[in-house]
Amino acid sequence: MSVNGGRPAARDERRAAFCPVECGRCGAGVLAAKFSPRHTSVQWSAEAVRACSEFSALASLGRPSALVEGCGSLRDSIDAAVLAGRLEVSPPFEATPPFEVIPPFEVTPP
Repeated sequence: MSVNGGRPAARDERRAAFCPVECGRCGAGVLAAKFSPRHTSVQWSAEAVRACSEFSALASLGRPSALVEGCGSLRDSIDAAVLAGRLEVSPPFEATPPFEVIPPFEVTPP
């Protein structure tokens, strides 16, 4: 198997699009990226989960944070950051695969 034909692996540029965003309701700070108008990626820290009003309300009802789909207030704050130009909508960059995939050879019956 050849590794990129001897070329170094490409850097994953998607991480560069993450920016800090603070919730306008509770002040929870997360890292967010918008890869399209509909695709948002949010990285929550344990501190942000504890600070989030919506996560706290659901936790008090016994719902684990891993099962919470998200926070509407934070979603509104992310949309506001996009409108204000603090968070850019940037599609993820194509990354070169780390190795060359060689298709299997065909075996013909004798």
